[in-house]
Amino acid sequence: MDIQNKTDDREQSSLIAKINEKMSEFSKSQRLIGNFITNHYEQAAYMTALKLGSAVGVSESTVVRFAIEMGYEGYPEMQRDLQSYSKTRLTALQRLNITNHRIDQENVFRSVLLQDIERIKATVMMIEESAFESAVDSILSAENIYIFGAMSSNALARFMDNYFQLIFNNVHFVQALNTSGIYQQLIRIGRYDVFIGFSFPRYCISTTNAAKYAASHGAKVIAITDSMTSPLGEIADHVLTAKSDMVSFADSLVAPLSLINAIIAAVGIKRRDTIEATLKRLEEIWDENGVYTELK
Repeated sequence: MDIQNKTDDREQSSLIAKINEKMSEFSKSQRLIGNFITNHYEQAAYMTALKLGSAVGVSESTVVRFAIEMGYEGYPEMQRDLQSYSKTRLTALQRLNITNHRIDQENVFRSVLLQDIERIKATVMMIEESAFESAVDSILSAENIYIFGAMSSNALARFMDNYFQLIFNNVHFVQALNTSGIYQQLIRIGRYDVFIGFSFPRYCISTTNAAKYAASHGAKVIAITDSMTSPLGEIADHVLTAKSDMVSFADSLVAPLSLINAIIAAVGIKRRDTIEATLKRLEEIWDENGVYTELK
């Protein structure tokens, strides 16, 4: 089954599709809930059962029973499914509009940082140590390392590239140009190389297509993404998942960045001798050229 068919299957089995299929069978209260979810999924995904019930004029228990009727163990499971559905579809404006349901308006600083802490904790539980080590080994054994990320993920790719350039002499940062420009940068990728792609909702088509191109030429693909079933995750040889979410209209990439730090540390430990020599020379260059301010 190709990737497009897998995506279509996921969408057909989504909560929205289930609601549409069963709408004619619903009671009045269930129709109120179902209609609100299908028409305002971007808000419903981040409402508690109590808030959702209040929005449509039914009780909290009715919302919980609705979730069970839809085949979930409870409301939290249905909410997670709805969040998964919505996060790939929300526009920047829709993200901004639902901020009130996600962030404590009286203490934005504390609210955002505490949420990021939870995302890092979730990421620790998402990744198996063996999968992490396997991805690191592929990076260390590669003849060439290609790094690519588009839109907000470009910042993650840039960060990894900055430090990988200090560790390896075979790193290629792929610029997020037009399609032909991306392929031109990957023209020499082959079976002994590694392509590291970054992709978080909303998933960029260019990243998936670049990974497909790399895989078709025999390169190993390492996906740093939010889900094993993301478009990039489905075609990768190694998938490292990190909890990503939105803060207002911006993406929260704290957990993915922590994952990258772990990868840099892991390869750095195994290439310690090379790094020491490089950093020693860099310190000499920085001192000679007055790169850093010396505090008195």
